[in-house]
Amino acid sequence: MTVPGRRSSTFTRLLRHGFTDPSAAERLLDSVELMHVRDDPVLLDALGATADPDLALLGLVRLLEAQPGPTARRELLDTLIAAKPLRDRLLGVLGASAALADHLARHPRDWEALVTYEPRDLHPGVEEFERGLAEATDPVSLRVAYRRCLLSIAARDVCGTTDLAETAAELADLATATLRAALAIARAAAPEDAALCRLAVIAMGKCGGHELNYVSDVDVIFVGEAVDGADEGKALRSATKLASHMMRICSETTVEGSIWPVDANLRPEGRNGPLVRTLSSHLAYYQRWAKTWEFQALLKARPVAGDIELGEEYVTALEPLVWKAAERENFVADVQKMRRRVVENIPAAEIDRELKLGPGGLRDVEFAVQLLQLVHGRADAALRSGTTLDALQALAAGGYVGRADAVQLDEAYRFLRSMEHRIQLYRLRRTHLVPEDEADQRRIGRSLGLRVDPVAELNREWRRHAAVVRRLHEKLFYRPLLDAVAQLAPGEARLSPEAARERLVALGYGDPAAALRHLEALASGVTRKAAIQRTLLPVLLGWFADSADPDAGLLNFRKVSDALGKTPWYLRLLRDEGAAAENLARVLSAGRLAPDLLMRAPEAVALLGDGDGGGLEPRERAHLEQEILAAVGRAENAQQAVTAARGVRRRELFRTAAADIVGSYGTETQPAEADQGALVDLVGGAVSDLTAAALAGTLRAVVRDGWGDTLPTRFAVIGMGRFGGHELGYGSDADVIFVHEPREGVPEQEASEAANRVVSEMRRLLQIPSADPPLLIDADLRPEGKSGPLVRTLKSYEAYYRRWSLVWESQALLRAEPVAGDEELGRSFIELIDPLRYPAEGLGDDAIREIRRLKARMESERLPRGADPKLHTKLGPGGLSDVEWTVQLLQLQHGWSEPGLRTTRTRQALAAAAAAELISAEDASILDEAWVLATRVRNAVMLVRGRAGDTFPSGGRELAAVGRYLGYGDGHVGDMLDAYRRTARRARAVVEALFYGA
Repeated sequence: MTVPGRRSSTFTRLLRHGFTDPSAAERLLDSVELMHVRDDPVLLDALGATADPDLALLGLVRLLEAQPGPTARRELLDTLIAAKPLRDRLLGVLGASAALADHLARHPRDWEALVTYEPRDLHPGVEEFERGLAEATDPVSLRVAYRRCLLSIAARDVCGTTDLAETAAELADLATATLRAALAIARAAAPEDAALCRLAVIAMGKCGGHELNYVSDVDVIFVGEAVDGADEGKALRSATKLASHMMRICSETTVEGSIWPVDANLRPEGRNGPLVRTLSSHLAYYQRWAKTWEFQALLKARPVAGDIELGEEYVTALEPLVWKAAERENFVADVQKMRRRVVENIPAAEIDRELKLGPGGLRDVEFAVQLLQLVHGRADAALRSGTTLDALQALAAGGYVGRADAVQLDEAYRFLRSMEHRIQLYRLRRTHLVPEDEADQRRIGRSLGLRVDPVAELNREWRRHAAVVRRLHEKLFYRPLLDAVAQLAPGEARLSPEAARERLVALGYGDPAAALRHLEALASGVTRKAAIQRTLLPVLLGWFADSADPDAGLLNFRKVSDALGKTPWYLRLLRDEGAAAENLARVLSAGRLAPDLLMRAPEAVALLGDGDGGGLEPRERAHLEQEILAAVGRAENAQQAVTAARGVRRRELFRTAAADIVGSYGTETQPAEADQGALVDLVGGAVSDLTAAALAGTLRAVVRDGWGDTLPTRFAVIGMGRFGGHELGYGSDADVIFVHEPREGVPEQEASEAANRVVSEMRRLLQIPSADPPLLIDADLRPEGKSGPLVRTLKSYEAYYRRWSLVWESQALLRAEPVAGDEELGRSFIELIDPLRYPAEGLGDDAIREIRRLKARMESERLPRGADPKLHTKLGPGGLSDVEWTVQLLQLQHGWSEPGLRTTRTRQALAAAAAAELISAEDASILDEAWVLATRVRNAVMLVRGRAGDTFPSGGRELAAVGRYLGYGDGHVGDMLDAYRRTARRARAVVEALFYGA
């Protein structure tokens, strides 16, 4: 007796055996049908071993209920308990396929088809399946017999008796037998038509390739000829009737459902062409009109039914044309276009679940293998298999694919096809989508042997194999390009220079001749360097092609390789560290800035690896400052010291740019950073920190050179504008003001002269022409602007601000933050200005009107002539200026009472204003999005062009590169510009309401 509130021991055992609904399972086990075996541990263990124990138990009860009487029911149970092969097969099928459980419930004696366990039953072929279908005389009985045969295939599959390739071959053999049976039924229904013609059925696609799915269209082409003495026109009409009837027999829905659609659309002219043609008509079409994809489809052509001799003649006649397809003009472009069209037609909501057609899916493997077959099969007959896995093995054996790559692709293809089989087997429906329901994923995972955490393991393995396919399929594609330029053994297949150039054009290279020269220089020879680069280049070329400027990527790689190719650590880095090669490819093809920084000191490529090179994570300011001050200490004079400091700055600018590019593009293993604000903060914080560290080092060098250890005056550098706000971009000047305080006993004039000498020397040293980018110091935000002294004492600042300060200066001081020099003096300066930038009780009406007047004047006067205001990221409507002035007005008005607003950082102040309910969360989000996007565009322009700019580039390739950085693919530049205008327009509406009070 079970104590109330406690679970029964059966309930617990069911949970332990993998049941997800133990209560329902208990009820089923208590049914009359199972009363004699409910406690038999053999049954429970067998159910627990299935993909879905709940489904298997339900199917078993339904099958027992369907038995014609108690004797039949007892026979089934006794056999089930006594015979392990039947138990595993039957329960395995019931736990994997609701559709086959339905079939067994309708045909309760078909379980007996699983009882026989002899060698000839383990791997049946076409003859065995023909015997299984022999008694079918009409479409309904054919479906019943087909399902009975399918039942035995599924049983061998789920029990592991056959592997993926064997199961797919059996399914193709069953399809062959079924087409033959259907054609026999059609012939029997129209003997007069059958007597007039010879009709051959050519299997195409997966059926032709001997690698069919559980549920798939069976692609066919029909070839017809007149029998001796018959009129050709009448014979073709008769053949067409027979072919049409055969298709209907297989495709139409009856009381027993359908078998599968027979699809003849791969025939010449597709649906618009005649269903049946003569051999000569087929040949004429393929010689004159066929497209590249039609020859690709013929790789799998195989005679399966009807007049096999005629079918063989068809294959023999067309085979030479298939192997000339790679010589066709635009061959590669056609194949690529076909693949892209397939991907583009996938609904956006399904692409992440698409197992077959999506990126990293089955079609990628099949396209890559077929392309290489067409390229190399002309000279190597061993490659001419219609079966994907056999062809892949042959390509590896012939050296056309690296053996390790082939093994990985084989494993990935087998796993993805096995997933596809299990998905289709459940309902016997044609689908390639991974189900979203967790119960479905659990059943699929368990059916593939993933038992610890089936859902998590399934998704992990699926993503892992898809990533392998994405990484390798293009690598296979680019290999022939290297064969075209590298030194190969005599007689080995290679692309002609013309074909290689055509392929490069198809991949987006604007100067294919130069690209071939670069490839030849990189890949030719027998050196270790050339060997490693031959291995790397196929995948690098794919990454270059994924950028807006493949030519620049390849050229830059050659430059880096020429500079570092003899350095052992460089080759080892690219070969052994997974991320380094891809990171390098992304960086070299994303624009001018990062490659320029790298070329000045190519050893910085070490930063792109996973190991001890430091990685792409920006370094903290304290570490940067420590390194720069140490370098300054070792230098012999100030110029040498600042050169070292600028060198560190250049290296760190490269690190930051590389991290930004990799984060924006994403990699094979890491998707692009979804949080655009995080990338903006990364760049702004990193560039601001390294600028501060460079100033600290320069200050130390100047003081040491001129005064030794101690300057006659205490000296501090105050960051302003974007510098003070930790928002510097790659091309930003360093906005600063300088403050000093004479040391005790030092005359003020001497202190002032020393401070001015320091400023002058710092500016000079940081701008000396060299291999490192200059750091421009802009002090125009100081009191009185360009007319005022460069350096003031604390008392001078206090006097000026007390008597003469204007509202715009209070606004500018909102971004003030000490960045270098005497820390105590910096704090004193901040204490001095806080009452100005956070005035008690906020701003008066006159001050607010003055800020609005200044903003309106700036909009009208400072926008460059000819610039499109709507696309100007700084001064245009909804741009940086709009957002920043709106935020700063809130800070001036409420900073005295809201501590969160007392920050130099725009995004932090905006978030604080929303938290204090000074602005709605929606408006804050709109302004933040616009500010982040405008900042990203400015960063992109600098990365792409190598010089700063506030508007989108006008050049097509540069504009495309900015789009690529922002996440827009080829052909979507218009979408990018529309998105910017839309975002800015929404932000301007918020600014009108909040800033102007409209």
